Amino acid sequence: MATAPPRPPLLLLIALVFLPIPFSLFLWDSITVCRSTPKVKRTAALPLRFRDDGVFKILQVADMHYGNGVTTRCRDVPEAAAAGCSDLNTTQFLWRVIREEKPDLVAFTGDNIFGSTATDAAESLFKAFAPVLQSGIPWAAILGNHDQESTMNREEIMSLISLMDYSVSQVGPFGTTDKQQRVDGFGNYDIRVHGAFGSTLANTSVLNLYFLDSGDRIVVDGLRAYGYIRESQLTWVQATSKKLQSLFQAPALAFFHIPIPEVRELWHSKIVGRYQEAVACSIVNSEVLKTFVFMGDVKAAFIGHDHLNDFCGNLLGIWFCYGGGFGYHAYGRASWPRRARLIAAELKRGVREWMEVETIKTWKRLDDYMLSKIDEQVLWRKS
Repeated sequence: MATAPPRPPLLLLIALVFLPIPFSLFLWDSITVCRSTPKVKRTAALPLRFRDDGVFKILQVADMHYGNGVTTRCRDVPEAAAAGCSDLNTTQFLWRVIREEKPDLVAFTGDNIFGSTATDAAESLFKAFAPVLQSGIPWAAILGNHDQESTMNREEIMSLISLMDYSVSQVGPFGTTDKQQRVDGFGNYDIRVHGAFGSTLANTSVLNLYFLDSGDRIVVDGLRAYGYIRESQLTWVQATSKKLQSLFQAPALAFFHIPIPEVRELWHSKIVGRYQEAVACSIVNSEVLKTFVFMGDVKAAFIGHDHLNDFCGNLLGIWFCYGGGFGYHAYGRASWPRRARLIAAELKRGVREWMEVETIKTWKRLDDYMLSKIDEQVLWRKS
């Protein structure tokens, strides 16, 4: 049974009577506020680590475009389903995949809310992320080019996301006050995944995850274009990679929203999945691919932005994979179900314990009657 809060001392009540009214009200409000229970963030169990079966599974959610909930209508859905379709369909899809796949981490890769529709950014963010907030699954997010178009700027949004329950997101490193050393963007951070309990590598990061802010819009030579990953961010991720590899030679995965220009070249390459629309990348090539190749640990990068692309293609030994359109308020194609991407890293089984990462796989789930699993492939295998 809950106990009643203690009453204020008698002398304090007398003081409240004889003090001037404004000060008395201030003091009484202070007492009331101090009694209330502060909201404390429910944190994820850290460090993240591989399960007892030697698997670490990530669910990528790309382009939810969440608006205001039930009042926000769906786009590009079959006519028969349009009448009752809203943002709640996006929420239901997320719950379905979580229950089916039971991921160890959910990675939201931008355009989580659709700023031009969302009338209150904070409210829309809480609605969009509700399934992970309620399920207690660790989750990480980065921003796309639409998130900041409502009532909060990019820094405010990433700050709020980092403070939400079970979020392992970070606003990012800012460097020093020297403009030359500042890391651009909001949402540049790394997540380390430790080996399985009971193994020699239980206290070692055997899988590293790099999250990068690819920006929103820029103006180059008078032309309005999409953002890109800046030089300061590449300097930061190189330094982070070098530090982590000095401790243990672990594979890494990268997550960002806007694709790099080289992804367009995959039109002429062997891919797994569908290439259905032009790659909407920046006109600036900041040499992300060259940086990843030089680092040596990034085996795959996961992107969003182009909702009708859900393919994986290989560029210089690194796989670039689209998540595919997830949200129902995002543009899509009526005959093409919304989809989510799964990534699973699997440890090598030793004689008596789990060892380092041996294989990284991916597949997709469709929001159809069967929650169909398609396009399963191996992205990397330790040679």
